[in-house]
Amino acid sequence: MLVGGGHSHALALRMLAMQPVAGLRITLVSPASHTPYSGMLPGLVAGHYTFEQTHIDLARLCQWGGVRFITAEVTALDPAARRLSLADRPDIEYDLVSIDIGSQPELDSVPGAREHAVPVKPVAGLWQRWQHLMQRLEISPAPDRRRIAVVGGGAGSVELALAMAHRLAGHEVEISLWCGAPDILQGYNGGARKAVRAALAREGVALALDARVERVEANRLRLADGREAPFDELFWCTGAAAAPWIADSGLPVDERGFLAVTDTLQSTAEPSVFGAGDIATQVNHPRPKAGVYAVRQAPVLAHNLRAAVLGKILQAHRPQRRFLSLVSLGKRLATADRGPFSVTGEWVWRWKDSIDCKFMSRFEQLPVSMPRGDWGRVPELAGPATQAPCGGCGAKVGADPLASVLGELSAEFPGHCPPAGVADDCAPIPGSAAEMVVQSVDMLRQLVADPWLMGRIAANHALSDLFASGARPVSALAAVTLPFAGHDILRRELKQLLAGAMHELASVDCLLAGGHSMQGPELHIGFVVNGVAMAGAGHQLAKRGLVAGDQLILTKPLGTGVLFAAHMQQLADGRQVCAATQSMLVSNGPAAKLALANGAVACTDVTGFGLLGHLLEMLGEGLSAKVQLAQLPMLDGVSEHLHNGVRSSMHPVNKQAISALECTAPVDDDRLQILFDPQTSGGLLIGVAADRAQALRDELRDGGYGQAEIIGQVIARSAGAADSVFVS
Repeated sequence: MLVGGGHSHALALRMLAMQPVAGLRITLVSPASHTPYSGMLPGLVAGHYTFEQTHIDLARLCQWGGVRFITAEVTALDPAARRLSLADRPDIEYDLVSIDIGSQPELDSVPGAREHAVPVKPVAGLWQRWQHLMQRLEISPAPDRRRIAVVGGGAGSVELALAMAHRLAGHEVEISLWCGAPDILQGYNGGARKAVRAALAREGVALALDARVERVEANRLRLADGREAPFDELFWCTGAAAAPWIADSGLPVDERGFLAVTDTLQSTAEPSVFGAGDIATQVNHPRPKAGVYAVRQAPVLAHNLRAAVLGKILQAHRPQRRFLSLVSLGKRLATADRGPFSVTGEWVWRWKDSIDCKFMSRFEQLPVSMPRGDWGRVPELAGPATQAPCGGCGAKVGADPLASVLGELSAEFPGHCPPAGVADDCAPIPGSAAEMVVQSVDMLRQLVADPWLMGRIAANHALSDLFASGARPVSALAAVTLPFAGHDILRRELKQLLAGAMHELASVDCLLAGGHSMQGPELHIGFVVNGVAMAGAGHQLAKRGLVAGDQLILTKPLGTGVLFAAHMQQLADGRQVCAATQSMLVSNGPAAKLALANGAVACTDVTGFGLLGHLLEMLGEGLSAKVQLAQLPMLDGVSEHLHNGVRSSMHPVNKQAISALECTAPVDDDRLQILFDPQTSGGLLIGVAADRAQALRDELRDGGYGQAEIIGQVIARSAGAADSVFVS
């Protein structure tokens, strides 16, 4: 007996039908002939899909599979008698029963919610109410703006609010989302929340945070803080609750009333009762209520139902710890969330659409094959390398391809992608906080063999973007790939690596909030870092804040790229490598504070694109710069290695920027090459008013930046002239 037409049951039924057991009768009990696919429900409300595209026809599926279909609602379960009570019809007995009826919004915890709100589940009721609302608006528009309120803060509520806003564009409606938590999408990363908040603002959905609903009255929300919010339509999307007859059965349930099951998906007390999907909680592996878990349970459920009938060994289900979450943003736009990573765009929606349509295709043309693709390996498109690729920031993607891609994407996704050449070192995260939060991310290939040092360098490198923006670090997320190894070696390496990182993070009072680790062919380590404006600073630093007349100050010597390239080729002296390492370990935090104290408004950190590449990023419309090569500070040994032709593997890519150079006097070509050398954890390039430049340079030297130097100045550029940097 299958109770409910959820994702697990629909898939398991199909699997059982394709491998039938002689003498076995399968019955599906469901209150409706069609069951919705939850992933496409927002698209249905938004008008992207039809009802048929978003619902599985259970009756048709059962007819094809030789399964008995009963349209009824289960009201009670007697596990001792193995009996189900059905609404308005006789009880039905079973030998084995599986329950997959999903969850429902928690209505009874708030007085008046059940009487005045439309719950998002069952979907049939929501869809019927939504259709009636649309008909009223189309046939007889209200004289005043209609107020639609959505209560909730999870993915379902924001998807519903955005879908409604998209579908009702052009109608006189006001849509508001009331979230009782401090922020929406609890459990999602900052990037996903940012994308959703931006979508809500764009679609005109008013977002209220820390807005816990205490009582619902006719056409009015009463909040815990005393506020009132009128509404004409109210949709309820709060936390999941279980049907009460599950707990009433006497079977063990969790604290919220969901059926407690073992790893074989059987009740912890009664092996003849199975549970899957939202209605069940695996006691050994509790997970959020999400459809992705139900889909993964289906093959194990189908196997175990068949095995239980035949007296064979059952399988254990191990749910994944993380899953990809794809959140629709009203129009054909979506955001993807997995761990600390997120992306947003129309292509994400197309990706989601492809996944959803592929799922539904299993039930549209019966029987359906299950192709297993062998994708093979795409050959490398790059030409043969002349040397092994460098590590650190020397492994960065070049400025030209990056600018090209960002240019195309910013045109295709305006407002969702930073335009090429104008993005600051950190991206601001909009929100309701009193102070602006900025965020940056950096990833490095292994540069030094010592994992403790590598952890320090990587953390310092990532934090540098915050300092270059005039921000103090607040939190960080780590992303680590460790080379394949045994358990003990992995543990030791990871401890050393993270201990090094923590050494730098703790020194600036930055919290390591979490992250992700994995194994791979080589070591990679990176951080997402978040920060706020430095205390006492009246402003932050911007990459494009230069004005004509400003002096350019470089805080650290150049040459880490060429020195570590020489090190890889066994050409560098150990003392040179140690000096380069120590330079990378010098934090840019104190330098940023000194820059702010001296009135600087323009800054960037010199990393993978080299000095010239990052200087060109700083030059806005109508500006050029003069750089004195003789004033460029360099690490010991760099000049020698440059003269001998040693170059970082990223040097040729960076050298493409040479077209922007104009030489007013003959220069030493070898020394010119330092402009293209990629830096790892390099210094700050600061623009400051001429009357403060010398003082700032001296303070930097006194503050631990012994080779800080004024290297040039900003000059005006004639209208229409190309980007140029004059060197002498």
